Parts: sequence; structure tokens; C-alpha cells
Amino acid sequence: MEIKKRLEEDIKTAMRAKDAARLSTLRLVKAAIKNAEVAKLAELIDDEVIIILSREIKQRKETIPDFARGKRPDLVEKSEQEIAYISAYLPVPLSTEELEAIIAAAIKEVSATGLKDQGKVMGIVSPRVKGRADGKEVSQRVRTLLEGLSGA
Repeated sequence: MEIKKRLEEDIKTAMRAKDAARLSTLRLVKAAIKNAEVAKLAELIDDEVIIILSREIKQRKETIPDFARGKRPDLVEKSEQEIAYISAYLPVPLSTEELEAIIAAAIKEVSATGLKDQGKVMGIVSPRVKGRADGKEVSQRVRTLLEGLSGA
């Protein structure tokens, strides 16, 4: 619940500072969290809040190319700013080396021998990197490392 408390405090700070853009974004995030809590019928823990924050960021990243094609630089900039505001609540992203070390450990843990073991490896890696690495990037790196195993 630490993230939610920090979000509440930042909403108050944005209100005092009359920072409308930040306030609007933080309220939208708070509403998304509240909707998830209502759907779950329980308070969310930080890991669940991180999933929601990641989803909010993903939604905004997906709209940027559409806004760019529509020649709407104002909306592109707004989406990028919202991503920056939301990202402040996520854990520090993993470096490439850290990510590859986690993947290598998971490969060793399941004794993976090739691409057929990608599901097993992803099952172990995903919870360990949740909110700290993009799922597509993780999947791509797992695939690359497993291809290296089967090719060797």
C-alpha cells in the first residue's frame, strides 16, 4: 500500500502547486486502482498496483504512434508527460545485464535445452521482473538465449 499512499500525497502536492497536468494524470491512475479494487472486492497490494501502473503506461505508449500519424504533437507530448508521471511510481527498471542474469538463472533452474522450454523459463522469469522490465523485451531475450542453447 506504500505506492497508494505516495500517490495520495502527490495528488495533494499537485493540488497545492496547481499542477493541472500532473493532478489529472494521478487522479486517472488513482481511479484505475480504485476500479481494480472494486472488481477484486479487496485492497490491492503494491505488486498489483504495479501491474495497473504498467498497464496505464502501456496504454499511453500505444496511443503515441496514432497521435503522431494524426499529426497531433500536443497529444504525443501529453502522453509522454503522463508516462513520465506514472513511471515515477514503478520500481527501477532492470539493466540488460541484470535481466540476462535472471533469465540465465531461470534457464539453469529448469534445465532448459531449447525453445521448447520457453514457457517454463518465462513462468519463472515473469514474476521476478514484474514491473521492472517490458514483457516483450523479456520474451525476446529468453528466446534469444534459448536459441543459443539449442544452436550450441
